[in-house]
Amino acid sequence: MLKGLALTPPVIGRIAIGRVVEKAGRRLPEKDDEFTLTSQVQNKEGWVLHPVDAQLRKEPGAKLRSIPVRLLFDDPDLSLRANYTMFDRATGRPLCVGDGESCKRVTLSGMQSLPCPSPAVCALAQDGNCKPYGRLHVRVEADGSTETGTAGDELGSFVFRTTGFNSIRTLSARLRYLFAVSGGLLAGLPLELRLRGKSTTLSHRTPIYYVDLTLRAGSSQGQVVALARQEREQQAALGLDQAALDEAARQGLALGEFEESEEEGLGVLEQFYPESDTDGDGAGASPQRVKDASGPISLRSKLNRRQEAMAARVHATADPGAAHAAA
Repeated sequence: MLKGLALTPPVIGRIAIGRVVEKAGRRLPEKDDEFTLTSQVQNKEGWVLHPVDAQLRKEPGAKLRSIPVRLLFDDPDLSLRANYTMFDRATGRPLCVGDGESCKRVTLSGMQSLPCPSPAVCALAQDGNCKPYGRLHVRVEADGSTETGTAGDELGSFVFRTTGFNSIRTLSARLRYLFAVSGGLLAGLPLELRLRGKSTTLSHRTPIYYVDLTLRAGSSQGQVVALARQEREQQAALGLDQAALDEAARQGLALGEFEESEEEGLGVLEQFYPESDTDGDGAGASPQRVKDASGPISLRSKLNRRQEAMAARVHATADPGAAHAAA
């Protein structure tokens, strides 16, 4: 088995509430007020729609604001992976990934584990290039049948990516509440992704949209928990081991330093970490790159420069004579 390569849940499609469009010769993220399910293939017009997208719409052109789903795993942290993440704009590779307490960071001397103070108080994150970044993996049930929604692939998933604080916080809370109330049977619950809107002072009273995870319409907690227990008993009788699946996923994710590959990172940068934008679900918020006579300075170069400057300050503090000589 390859080392240093994280094994993430297999993806057969994407769930988005935004798109990337071309304006004045630039590709920019654009927010939307509905879900779109796409394949993993792009053409000149953008991402190609997945067949499930049409199946979920009650009629052609109808707004898609809820999706029937199930989770692959019982562990909430396997279904929703969320970290503070900084990418290199030149390559699309992650540079620093943390959880608010500790982080893995690419430094001049290689990969290091360091404290993570969160972007608000991190010197390396002041340019807005470090954000909460979440990935939710779900199975989509187009007509109440898992087989239809996943094209016969019961271990395949649709991934919803977001840098929106509202979506990440809401999904995290829902997963933990559902885990508690179901006795840890998350993978057996019939659920629904819902698109919700809200206005804030920062949004100037215009609606912003985020994603929620709820029980399906018309279902009660008692009903879905009883159904989950019944299905788990049936799975056990068939020899299906959910706990072993969770452990296999956990070990696979632990194989790599970072989850995103360079190829995936470039796509994430384009949609969620643009040079200038205003939101996080389908659009990011980052200032323009600093430029000099030779062109744009990559995030890696800026990171290296800051680390060199910080190292120089530490050396000067430890050796006042050296600082005086340098001055």
